[in-house]
Amino acid sequence: MDINARRKSEPNALRGRAKKETATMGVMRKTLLAGGAMALGLVVMSQVPAFGTKDEAGYSPVTDARLKNAATDPGWLMYRHDYTSDGFSLLKQISTNNVAKLHQIWDYKSTYDQGHESPPVVNGDYMFITTPKDEVLAFQASTGKQLWDYKHDLSGVGLKTVCCDVVNRGVALYGNNVYLATLDNYVVALDAKTGHVVWKQQIAPADKGAAMTLAPLVLQGKVIVGLSGGEYGARGAIVALDAKTGDQAWKRFTIPAPGEPGGDTWPAGAYKTGGGGAWLTGTYDAATDTLLWGVGNPGPWLATLRPGQNLYTDSVIAMDPATGNIKWHFQYTPHDTWDYDGTNETVLTDIDYQGKKYKALVSASRNGWFYAIDRTNGSLIYANKFVTATSVKGVVDGQMVTDDALRPDVGKEVFTCPSFLGGKNWWPISVDPQTHMAYVPAMHTCMTIKGGAVHYKAGLPFLGESFKVMRDPAFPNSWGEVEAIDVNTGKQAWKFDSALPWNDGMVSTAGGLVFSGSADGYLYAFDAKTGAVKWKSPQMSSGIIGVPSTWKAGGKQYVGIWAGWGGATPIWGGDMASDPAVKNIPLGGHFYVFGL
Repeated sequence: MDINARRKSEPNALRGRAKKETATMGVMRKTLLAGGAMALGLVVMSQVPAFGTKDEAGYSPVTDARLKNAATDPGWLMYRHDYTSDGFSLLKQISTNNVAKLHQIWDYKSTYDQGHESPPVVNGDYMFITTPKDEVLAFQASTGKQLWDYKHDLSGVGLKTVCCDVVNRGVALYGNNVYLATLDNYVVALDAKTGHVVWKQQIAPADKGAAMTLAPLVLQGKVIVGLSGGEYGARGAIVALDAKTGDQAWKRFTIPAPGEPGGDTWPAGAYKTGGGGAWLTGTYDAATDTLLWGVGNPGPWLATLRPGQNLYTDSVIAMDPATGNIKWHFQYTPHDTWDYDGTNETVLTDIDYQGKKYKALVSASRNGWFYAIDRTNGSLIYANKFVTATSVKGVVDGQMVTDDALRPDVGKEVFTCPSFLGGKNWWPISVDPQTHMAYVPAMHTCMTIKGGAVHYKAGLPFLGESFKVMRDPAFPNSWGEVEAIDVNTGKQAWKFDSALPWNDGMVSTAGGLVFSGSADGYLYAFDAKTGAVKWKSPQMSSGIIGVPSTWKAGGKQYVGIWAGWGGATPIWGGDMASDPAVKNIPLGGHFYVFGL
């Protein structure tokens, strides 16, 4: 069914309700704007209407104990469900036996045409989800009744140094608050029941190179966020704030200064503009009390301008959550010159590799390699290619090595795989402890890349390279695929080919399913063991890059996801972005909830 036909076939009640709510919201927005409500951000419908029973209407505070046990909560309490970041839910009311009966329950249309990337975060019957440009929406999770709307005031911000679309990847919950990280580097605490601002704290200036697009992580009474901006020479940092007051607890720069561990891996002065954005949400290992966070590319892109290993770029770093002190690190791409990053989520899982059991973290890296690392000490267990990977060529003595012949330089152009968009980009994998498989949204791209001159100036791109994304010759008919990898071996178990890029996150469930959305606007439910398509939604109004989540409210399981094409692919995708099938993907955010 095409998209226009899909719109015509939507139930009249849904369309009518959406129009009525849109009109009402528009009037209320105008009224509040006239009253000067933009001082702290726009809050609409700030008084929560009563609904359901007393227990349903009450908001249950999100405690440390609840976050610690989020894996067993019927809701979806944080960005990747729980501290392991596995994106796996124990819910199984929707299963391989009945998923074919899944149908739309409610929906909501946003007013933005940029990329919609946030997963719904659910506590009881309260749902919180974000849009581009830092709007937070609160709904009754089971019915879609809108409770409130907070719009962060970006009117005085140019947003000129925000890389790869003005997106937001979601919220964190703690106590009675909802926490948002913004494009102008504020952390905002909102009252979960009203949307009122409790506190707001700016941790870096806006429009100087740094921005925040990630969902915060709440841990041990702290709200932890990461700054990005490696493309502009911004020095990355991970910052912890007191959840009650917003006061800074600690700050860990990802690029060490001279005299600090790793500081000698940079030329003199280069650490100040060394990049190392921390733009995706971290993971927490409770057994060792360790905070794990991915670190992005160095600046400038052209590596010959910054000799050395360039720690801690393209790495996962393990930190003490009380202080931010680094315990260990593993670098995925030493001395990166291809923008391969290391920010991809680290998922905690136990594996049995070659007859030995490990407490591992696994990650599908932008550089095209799938890693298993011992999370107790940072040593490599294995690394296997999951897409074509040429520049990062292998492992020597437990460390990654690169191919010097494929390093660009001034006047030197190379062809390498994957492209800087990666074998996998920001959209998260899921790991199912029942199947022992990781589900990976993979891309098949290569690139030409060439060095050039560049000088640092605050607020301007700091690259020193030109590039063009191209097809991987090994996959002439496919821009991507969904791939299942056995975490005990690192080998592919099954795959689902896609002519379009697969730019969406994964959620797996105890019902034997894996949910993920396609660029042409379908939500898929795969059999977790075999990859067989068990269900495919009607076509949505736009392509999907929003991360799905699943929750139970009122005894019923739901699955929700944003449709809303955008992000890096249409901006930087080269031949992929100009492919008519990709170029003509409709824009516009539309949130869908499905149930039995």
